[in-house]
Amino acid sequence: MAFKKLLASLGAGGASVETVLTEVNVVPGGVVQGEVRIQGGSVNQDIEGLSVGLQAVVEVEGQDTEYKQNVEFTKVRLGGAFELQAGAVHAVPFGIEIPWETPVTMIDGQSLRGMSIGVTTELAIARAVDSSDLDPINVHPLPAQKAILDAFIQLGFRFKSADMERGHIRGTRQTLPFYQEIEFFPPSQYRGLNQVELSFVADEHAMDVVLEMDKKPGLFSEGSDTFRSFQVGLHDYQSTDWAGYLNQWLSEVGSRRNWF
Repeated sequence: MAFKKLLASLGAGGASVETVLTEVNVVPGGVVQGEVRIQGGSVNQDIEGLSVGLQAVVEVEGQDTEYKQNVEFTKVRLGGAFELQAGAVHAVPFGIEIPWETPVTMIDGQSLRGMSIGVTTELAIARAVDSSDLDPINVHPLPAQKAILDAFIQLGFRFKSADMERGHIRGTRQTLPFYQEIEFFPPSQYRGLNQVELSFVADEHAMDVVLEMDKKPGLFSEGSDTFRSFQVGLHDYQSTDWAGYLNQWLSEVGSRRNWF
């Protein structure tokens, strides 16, 4: 499936750029492929640089404010400088590796509200830079991530929302400047529980799974019995009954706090 995005014309020469994604459905650790097509205008123009990257729309929390910020977390330069002839078409194929930590934007074919990740294209020409809007991609969960998500659904949890927040989760393998939180409403049997938040931080071998129930303000209150972090191998996750594991933890904490 091709996905196209046309940038605005550039400079007096009228060059234009079109980005075509071969496939918008990807997984962490995979590759998004496509082609950048530069259409020459009415005169020859010097192209100083061309690059593509991955960008996320991230929430940033200040002392008294909260705002969204575009964060480019991967960038690939495509070749060097060249002269674009008038009327000529210059096509540049590309492949961008999807970092293992990239947040999930799709679950079971449904988009997660609040997620915005895509490919950006940047062309430097005549001492000016023109960047495209976000060309969205759909990031599907890895099988190990899907197993955890399926366990929540099996227990009766309902998806509430998801967001990407600037900052770091302590004690994890995180390298990106932001992380994802997926929030779930609990089923009726977990009365007294407001919500559960889930984060994945993966690399090519394993992932940190971070859970917190009834979250209080602040970044992950480690040490509390409402916080749990554990590792899951990307290739040996199938040996665990994840629904049973989650239910045991929730039930133990709930009984101690007289929630359930």
